[in-house]
Formats: sequence, structure tokens, C-alpha cells
Amino acid sequence: MTGPAQYLSSLEIDTTTPVLVTGATGYVAGWVVKDLLDAGVTVHAAVRNPDDRRKTAHLRALADAAPGTIEFFAADLLTDGSYDAAMAGCGVVFHTASPFTTDVKDPQKELVDPAVEGTRTVLESADRTESVRRVVLTSSVAAIYTDTVDCANAGGSLTEDDWNTSATLDYEPYNLSKTLAEKKAWEIADAQSRWDLVVVNPSLVIGPPLGPAPTSESFAIVTQLGNGMMALGAPRIKIGVVDVREVAQAHVTAAFTPGASGRHILSAADTDLLEMGKALLPKFGLKRPLPRFPLPIPLLVAVAPLVGRDRRFVRRCSGGPLHLDNTKSREALGISYRPMRESLEEMFAGMLDAGQVKLLR
Repeated sequence: MTGPAQYLSSLEIDTTTPVLVTGATGYVAGWVVKDLLDAGVTVHAAVRNPDDRRKTAHLRALADAAPGTIEFFAADLLTDGSYDAAMAGCGVVFHTASPFTTDVKDPQKELVDPAVEGTRTVLESADRTESVRRVVLTSSVAAIYTDTVDCANAGGSLTEDDWNTSATLDYEPYNLSKTLAEKKAWEIADAQSRWDLVVVNPSLVIGPPLGPAPTSESFAIVTQLGNGMMALGAPRIKIGVVDVREVAQAHVTAAFTPGASGRHILSAADTDLLEMGKALLPKFGLKRPLPRFPLPIPLLVAVAPLVGRDRRFVRRCSGGPLHLDNTKSREALGISYRPMRESLEEMFAGMLDAGQVKLLR
């Protein structure tokens, strides 16, 4: 188990009042909870079912090994008032709960409604809870752009000033859900003055999980890199990646840095799926059918629907460059990004140990 994060000693963390973490069993949330517990904070963990010991066991173990404490509360994103009890007495709210998948049949019902209405539910609870002074929202670079054409239209580099205007229910609806959810958060925050909102916008999150069998899209992608699906070639679809531990650091630093404000792009590297596969070759290339060559764009476009991707997205992300400007996160939050290869190796090793990457037959 990774020890307490070094950055915690540089922050003045208030341990006299509890904090709320929504979606506490999630991939990012787990590391946020760990760092808070290591700092001695009392964490109110909002989950769907506190009695499901299988899903909460890793969080209970983290609390047992740390000076902080954890209390579990039942809450549902689509039930008004369901976060009131969990939020009572909390000074900070970390809203991390939101679906991350591209495999949906009804994007409005499965992506947009939970993201937007869930954000409204949580932040309206913050409005009712006098103790809350800050809300840290987990958004995404998906709320900033959809594809590399958006990057080109922004002058070749995307910053916190950019907003996604190209995603729709028919084109990359996940990006639409994150855009609308973050806009709803700013709308609610701007309508009051007691608490302030700080947003983190991670790119594709990679790195080792703390919980069992994580279901984030990140793990689906890395599974495809290692199970043989891309053995004959990987697409050069441009994406940004960031380690989950830096994402957790950004959340906690944003919560306890008085001057923190606005949005923060979190991205360690501008890369693509082939480069990610190649980064795993030195350590795992003899054991796994990792990609070594690019998949031709025409072929990729042809097979895109078979792997759940939109042909338009593939065309628009396989050509031009992508640059996500992480300057603000480095300067305002003090984030120092570890190399992509290190993050991927630790993530993949953990997935292999857990039996998550099974070879195609």
C-alpha cells in the first residue's frame, strides 16, 4: 500500500470538521478518501449501499490504517435531499460521483440525467447546509473539448477558458453530460455567496486502483491494450492522461488552499492509444500481446462501431495534434506530474494481479 502522500504536510488541513465525498467507492474518490484519512480528517462517505461490505471493505481498511475516520451514508444522485444527512456538519464537499462510460443505449437517461441532476441534488444540499464553505467538483476535460478539431479551433492548445461546444446526445454524449453538469454547478454556485466552487478537469485517469474491480472507462481501454484486441495495431486516437494520485492531490489541495478558484486542467501527457501500448512493452511485452504498430485510419474508421466508437470521433481524433495546457494546475495547485509509463505499469500490474486482463480466445 502506498504511504501517506508527501504533499499533505504542505497544506493547512482542517481536521475539526468532517468532509463529504460523494461516490466514495469510485476510482478517483478512493484516492481522495485515502489522502484525507492520512491527513487525519473525518470522512463522510456517501455510497449507494453502506451495507455492501464488498464494495466498502477497502475504504474501511484505509481508515483502520490511518489517523482519520470514516462514516458511511446512503445517498442517491437522483433523490432530492438524500445527501443532507451525509453533509451535515461538513466544511468541504467533494462531488466525485458521476457515470464514466461510453457503452450506453439511452445517453439522456444513462449519462446526462445522472450527471446534471446528481450535481443539482448535491449542490442544493450544500445550499441547505450552513457548515459548507467549499465544494470541489470532479469535472473532466470532456467539458472542455470533444476531439482534436476542437483543439485546432482553440488555436492548438486547450485551456480552462475553453468550453465544449461540439458534443451532443448523438455525438460523444459523455462529453455533453460532463459539460452540462459542470455548467449546472457554476449556475448554482453563482446564485449564492456562502460557499465557493473549485473544479478539477482531469483527462483520462490512469494509475493503480484501491478498490476491487473498478469499472471506469480507463480500465476498459487498458484491458483492450493488453488482452489482444489491439495486437495487430492500435489507433492513434489523441487523448490526455493523468495519474489518479495527482488527481486526488488536486482535489485535496483545491479544498484546503484558500485562494484556489475556477477550473483546473489535470493532464500529464498528450498521447494516443498506440503510445500507451508501447509504454507497457518494456515490462510486459514478453507476456502480453501489446500493440506495436498503428492501425490505419481507414480501417479504424470502418471498424469503429464494432468497438463502440463513433466514426466521426475516430476521424476527428486521429489526425491533428492535441495539447491540454496544465499550467494552472502546476502553478495554482502545485501538481508535479509523474511519467505516463510509471502510471500505466502500476495500473497494468494491478489489473493482472486481479485477473482483470484476460486474453481473447
